Amino acid sequence: MRIVGGRFRGRVLATPRSEGIRPTTDRTRESLFNILSHGYEAAVEGRRMLDLFAGTGAVGFEALSRGATYVHFVEQSAEGSRLVRTNMETLNVREQSGLSRRDATNLGKAGEKQPYDLVFADPPYGKGLGERALAQLAMGGWIAENALVILEDNKQMTPDPGAVFHLIEKRIFGDSAMHFYRYHTDAQPVP
Repeated sequence: MRIVGGRFRGRVLATPRSEGIRPTTDRTRESLFNILSHGYEAAVEGRRMLDLFAGTGAVGFEALSRGATYVHFVEQSAEGSRLVRTNMETLNVREQSGLSRRDATNLGKAGEKQPYDLVFADPPYGKGLGERALAQLAMGGWIAENALVILEDNKQMTPDPGAVFHLIEKRIFGDSAMHFYRYHTDAQPVP
């Protein structure tokens, strides 16, 4: 597994030994970041990103490589947290990233943390965990107004994270689908 674009292009990431972590493939990550760079103005560069159910952190590290200013990884498993930490060290991005070994569906209040304007969630498929995590983030003040939020799930699923998440589009990648939302607390969504 490698970073596919940006300043870390070609750098190899640590990968899982178990079947419990399902990293986003290089090809899918490349497609995702092509969509972001061509379809969403300034979607990554200069953004603060939250990478939920991070696994290896591949998507978040790809975002750092392509100009995100900060990425916070949330990964509950011991193996995933170790992989994220190893990849942070390998890429020397500890100053631009953080890691919480916590349940992404129960992060509580953001407190004094600056809200994130890009969120990526890749939970275990078909369990509604992504919807629960996004709803909790909204209630906890983690997401900036007009943030771009991407939720990956099985292509048969139709997530409903709540009325403040306005679906922009759905993209299919094999058996997976990525749902692109704008987080907007007013009644009128912003495209």
